[in-house]
Amino acid sequence: MTMFRSVVSGCGSYLPEKVITNKQMEDIVDTTDEWIIERTGIRQRHIAADDELTSDLAIKAAQRALEDAKISAKDIDLIVLATSTPDQTFPSTATRVQAALGMETGAAFDVQAVCSGFIYALATADNFIRAGQAKNALVIGAETFSRILDWEDRTTCVLFGDGAGAIVLSAEVGEGTNQDRGVLSSHLHSDGRYNDMLYVDGGVSSTKSAGYLRMKGKEVFRHAVVNLANVVKEALSFNNFTADDVNMVIPHQANKRILDATIRKLKISPEKVAVTVQKHANTSAASIPLALDEVVKANRIAKGDIVVLEAMGGGFTWGACLIRW
Repeated sequence: MTMFRSVVSGCGSYLPEKVITNKQMEDIVDTTDEWIIERTGIRQRHIAADDELTSDLAIKAAQRALEDAKISAKDIDLIVLATSTPDQTFPSTATRVQAALGMETGAAFDVQAVCSGFIYALATADNFIRAGQAKNALVIGAETFSRILDWEDRTTCVLFGDGAGAIVLSAEVGEGTNQDRGVLSSHLHSDGRYNDMLYVDGGVSSTKSAGYLRMKGKEVFRHAVVNLANVVKEALSFNNFTADDVNMVIPHQANKRILDATIRKLKISPEKVAVTVQKHANTSAASIPLALDEVVKANRIAKGDIVVLEAMGGGFTWGACLIRW
């Protein structure tokens, strides 16, 4: 049975120029370089300039993805932008990107699933393409998490950074089998009972302010390893693959210990896992496309490879996408 598949035709990313190393963090909050590395694997993070908005980061990543795909913004039918740190309460940050790119038709909107946001955005765009409602879609993850950090809370402020990544999805006809190129399946989950494990203590309706990020790290770690391993297994089983079939895993870059524990649980070789958390820290919805762009530019993925994307974020939300490159 023939069907439309969403093939990744371009990747791009952008990181703000300002970098704060762990040593510099020692001057900001009561912490040490050794403590941060041992518990997270993070060595530095990029921080947006005062006049740099989430949309600015997203626009630059999108432009690079379009250039990589060798198409123009006029060829894009849809923008789905994942962010928890939008420029404004409304309109969506995606529409600001749309205007900046010169895209005058189609649709643009945001999705919000925190660190799982890019997986949710990718699944959404994929379904538009499968339904024949879009031929080319921009999927973006962009964050300025530095704006919602409590810089006096050493348990959270050392973990996060700013950045953006984007991909272009293009429709291609497939046979409806696991041999097709493109997104083979997406698997999304959430459980709102765990709101207080990872959240921001503000909001338009509650405090009329943005608030600050709060997290119970040990509980998040425990749930993350279980949920991420299970959703990857779900994606593999759905497509009749095993862990041995996987060529590359692009995980959400939250914490090196979470990455290591999840991969051990899945019994996947560490050489098949993209790790960029040491350079970018946790950039929430931007972390997967940032890591993906780095891996693609390093030629670590070949045509026909099986690539798994996975993430978990506040909510809790979690999910995975399985792609044949």
